[in-house]
Amino acid sequence: MEVKEEVHLKVEEKYQPPAQLVERVWIKDYESLYQESIKDREGFWAKVAEELHWFKKWDKVLEWNYPNAKWFVNAKTNITYNCLDRHVKNGRRNKVAYIFVDEDDREKKITYGELLELVNRIANGLKSLGVKKGDRVSIYMPNTIEAIACMLACARIGAIHSVVFAGFSEGALRLRIEDAKAKVVMTATYTKRRGKKIDLLATVQNAIDGLGFVEKVVVWDRDGDVLNGSGGLFVSLNELIKNSSPECEPAQMDAEDPLFILYTSGTTGKPKGVLHTTGGYMVGTYFTTKINFDLHEEDVYWCTADIGWITGHSYIVYGPLACGATSVITEGAPDYPNPGRWWSYVERYRVNVFYTAPTAVRMFMRFGEQWPAMYDLSSLRILGSVGEPINPEAWQWYYKHIGREKCVIVDTWWQTETGMHMITTIPSYPSKPGKAGKPYFGVEVAVVDNKGKELPPNTVGNLVIKTPWPSMLRTCWGEPERYEKYWNTIPGYYLSGDLATYDEEGYVMILGRADDVLNVAGHRIGTMEVESAIVDHPAVAESAVIGKPHDIKGESIKAFVILKKGVEPSDHLKEEIKQHVRHILGAIAVPDEIEFVEKLPKTRSGKIMRRVLKAQELGLPVGDVSTLED
Repeated sequence: MEVKEEVHLKVEEKYQPPAQLVERVWIKDYESLYQESIKDREGFWAKVAEELHWFKKWDKVLEWNYPNAKWFVNAKTNITYNCLDRHVKNGRRNKVAYIFVDEDDREKKITYGELLELVNRIANGLKSLGVKKGDRVSIYMPNTIEAIACMLACARIGAIHSVVFAGFSEGALRLRIEDAKAKVVMTATYTKRRGKKIDLLATVQNAIDGLGFVEKVVVWDRDGDVLNGSGGLFVSLNELIKNSSPECEPAQMDAEDPLFILYTSGTTGKPKGVLHTTGGYMVGTYFTTKINFDLHEEDVYWCTADIGWITGHSYIVYGPLACGATSVITEGAPDYPNPGRWWSYVERYRVNVFYTAPTAVRMFMRFGEQWPAMYDLSSLRILGSVGEPINPEAWQWYYKHIGREKCVIVDTWWQTETGMHMITTIPSYPSKPGKAGKPYFGVEVAVVDNKGKELPPNTVGNLVIKTPWPSMLRTCWGEPERYEKYWNTIPGYYLSGDLATYDEEGYVMILGRADDVLNVAGHRIGTMEVESAIVDHPAVAESAVIGKPHDIKGESIKAFVILKKGVEPSDHLKEEIKQHVRHILGAIAVPDEIEFVEKLPKTRSGKIMRRVLKAQELGLPVGDVSTLED
């Protein structure tokens, strides 16, 4: 049977950026700079790299031996020098780097000068424990200034950090510590969520039981009442800081020296340890942060992610610090003690740039627009979206109720593996709800069939990247064959694993993971298309769809639907939702079954795990669920 590869969800609307915003953006003319960046990729990235500090300049910008890349060959730098020392020397010593707020609304601020001293003290403390360049340090800490300082302290001395999200179970943590063979584990006594203290130290103790290679556990004793000067395996972070010098020379790192390992869930088997190196990653995160969020000296920036994810690494820690920005960070749940928590901080700190996930936007949609309406959000200029495709309905709500129709929405597509934004709407050109935008500078993407043949506009295919980029992963830790698979599955391309389509103007729309695609009566339908149509119904807050084997159609569609607060489930409503999908996408995409649910299985970064729904529905094994939230 021939498979028809047509996109069903049509997005025609275009939103122009406000004129006063365009006047001040860093890049006004996307097209000509994009063409220039593709014609002379190396020259383009060299120019960006010149904005940063290097102990020694590169001999060559790019060495490409397919599928292995080296960027800024033989250059020497230290990412923390660019994130801290550079600013302290250039007049930003007393500028606030982070404003931290916990669930009890307690605030703590740290300046660039203070952060540099804290990082140096922790770096010297790690050295005193025998940590050297190339050693791995696992970090299992809450989303706090202290955790960021621990990451930077590793980078300062050339140790490779592996941050593990502080909500992971001991099994998931052990897997990651074991795979990286971490010499030291850094943790905190607890994290707080929904008013409860969640014990992290006990989780670490259980996770490292019997792992002889773990030499020390450095513990941030948050209330100062746990360690009581204990010796041996456990070391107090508080004591290390107190007893260490605030001066620490940054290690001169080769541009290709490893910076960190970050584990990303494999659909099957164990998680992959994605390895990022120093120079190219630094250049990519710096430039995307500055341009895509149009960051200026006086801006207050807030990325709501957690440092345990790539978004936290790139757009809470390294990108914003390299730009010398003031960032807000929070610990705890976004809707605790009430659904106005986030908007109260936007008002209080006059946040200008706000970067969050579609899943958070849909959660707030469920609570209703009365919550954001209570706060003054007029300081906002740029809204960002990350983590999964944002459906047009959520885009519109975000634009109207958070941006008050005066903000630009920067929708970003990228991955743990890419390290930086790859497809995005930059602030100076029009946005289309539900479409991520155009390829980033220096990035060439294509939509191809399974044999690698490029497809025409408005056709669904595999999203691939054609050429290397600075912040690309260099390998999978200890498993080079898993790295090569990205480049060898469709030879000549980096295979993203996502399905996409692009329109006549070059805007790319991401339709979900290729393994989530629905194949109904010879039509390939992206899960995102059907979910968007369902969420477009006024009673629906969130939805996930899966395909089930069907004798005639190949697959039938089943939808799991979360209703908005106060809406009662009924068979009549199911019928109404089906008719709504028929109206938007046509008969082929109408779900055969709808089940109303209270929640959906999600990763802790907010992506819906459709394969978990599918496995449960079909009674199959679920696979790796270490990233599952609940």
